[in-house]
Amino acid sequence: MVEPVYKTKIDELQLCVFQTREQMGKYAAKDAADCMKELLKQKEKIRMVFAAAPSQNEFLEALKQIEDIPWDRVEAFHMDEYIGLEPAASQRFSTFLIKSIFDDVKPQTVHLLMPEKDNPEVECDRYTRLLEEEEIDIVCLGIGENGHIAFNDPEVADFHDPKKVKVVMLDSVCRQQQVNDGCFEHIDQVPTHAVTLTIPMLLSGRHLFTIVPGANKRWAAQRALTGTISEECPASILRTHEGCRFYGEVNSYPV
Repeated sequence: MVEPVYKTKIDELQLCVFQTREQMGKYAAKDAADCMKELLKQKEKIRMVFAAAPSQNEFLEALKQIEDIPWDRVEAFHMDEYIGLEPAASQRFSTFLIKSIFDDVKPQTVHLLMPEKDNPEVECDRYTRLLEEEEIDIVCLGIGENGHIAFNDPEVADFHDPKKVKVVMLDSVCRQQQVNDGCFEHIDQVPTHAVTLTIPMLLSGRHLFTIVPGANKRWAAQRALTGTISEECPASILRTHEGCRFYGEVNSYPV
């Protein structure tokens, strides 16, 4: 296993930076797998939340290649979903995760967010009840070009949000990122609203594995790791979580 080229602690967060995306993904996957196995020595089942984005590709690919993870003792969630896309749309985050990992590893249970266009609050309530059943052990996430975590863009981010799941309007930077990532051809095709786990809900996870590759994330990574902790860069709150590990590569966090 290739070691990081740079390693440090920033507030409560552990940072590891690698030479390539592939090295980053493999290292983060090994850490996540080790965490999963250790937790499963202590309890019968663990609950995990996954992010869906191209930034997670190397991590998810490496994670599913680790053969001795007891996925049949994992309950899986995902952290956000568009409102208004057809159930079979390729851009849905549920579709991404099914194809990228769930179909291959076959967790014990997969809870998909499926908000209805006319009444997404019903899905927020349903998913909230599921999340509240037991604690979340692991959250695997990324950060957006505007510093968001999940779909908590700066305008809607709330470090003290009373909700666990909510409906949000997506800002233009967030929507353009979906085009930049190749998920949509034009910003007009990107939905304007989504359902997301809130920041307190994400931070309730015992262990956070944050994977942030790519030069397009450099500004956000710098703000998150060295700027003021505020909702102006929602990912900055990760520095307050003692169980958070942040993985980047030299394009996203030059060293």
